[in-house]
Amino acid sequence: MKPIIKLYRGYANEQELIVMGHVFLPTKKAEYDFQDKNFKNASSIIGMYRMKTWPNADIYLKHNHKIIHTRTLKDGYFKFCIPLSQDNYGWIDYEVSLNYNGETIAAKENYIRPKIDHLGIISDIDDTFLVSYTLNPLRKMYHLLFRNVNRRKIFDDVTAHYQALSQAGRENKEGLNIFFYVSSSEWNLYRFIVKFTEIHQLPKAVLLLKDIKTSLRNFFWTGRGGHNHKFEKIKHILEFYPNLKYVLIGDDSQEDPYLYEAIAKIFPLTIQAIYIRQTAEHKKAKVLKTLQNLESLSVEVCYFKKSKEAIAHSKKIGLIT
Repeated sequence: MKPIIKLYRGYANEQELIVMGHVFLPTKKAEYDFQDKNFKNASSIIGMYRMKTWPNADIYLKHNHKIIHTRTLKDGYFKFCIPLSQDNYGWIDYEVSLNYNGETIAAKENYIRPKIDHLGIISDIDDTFLVSYTLNPLRKMYHLLFRNVNRRKIFDDVTAHYQALSQAGRENKEGLNIFFYVSSSEWNLYRFIVKFTEIHQLPKAVLLLKDIKTSLRNFFWTGRGGHNHKFEKIKHILEFYPNLKYVLIGDDSQEDPYLYEAIAKIFPLTIQAIYIRQTAEHKKAKVLKTLQNLESLSVEVCYFKKSKEAIAHSKKIGLIT
């Protein structure tokens, strides 16, 4: 048995690179099998919440012909924030390794470095593009456990909207707009979410998720609890890329409208448009009031049931062609 390094997509601006991941103790547990069905899928999902992380493990980042050393935090998480001096843009590879019993164990991932004339799109996941039934906890848990990634559903026309946003303003220009998927789901579900986005041809994105959980007891609270981490992560993105304009996409099942309102108040020149998916039969009065307030701040808003409405709105305001 060997320890496992899980790397996540990183991101960089003109001065700094941020990459992160987890280190897990040696285990016999199999990786999540995307082909498992029913009870096997449930076993795979639960297994992702029972893997044990390795605190204070020595970890090494290989970048720009240098080796940079740090150690994992108490939950096995590591994060390198290092000065950056290079001219490359787009998706760029990086490598992280550790030494175990005299053997070097390495993993590779990539990070994004966008140009400052790009657009930034920040999207929630559950019930924004992945049908998750957040308003019905039992149904949500059933689908997580007994519907593997190939059988989970995406809302109609989401891919068309997101692909159009990824190309917005990029005609005859190099590269695509940068996407972030920010969610209250935990890092445990990272591979599941990445695979889902690949199956449905959603734009490649940096994922920023909630602290990892490593016990079965915590599993039953997955995706729940406070949403302050989403606010802090979105705020961090906007501070990290202050020269981008942003589109925020979420839903009305939890706190997205109110988080986005707070962000728009703090960054009054930055938010270009906000899209909120309606998840219940009727629009919520509190959400409508919040969006009216955003409109008074000169933010374009769209409260939609179907993504084709969001596409029409994006065309109307000239965001996409």
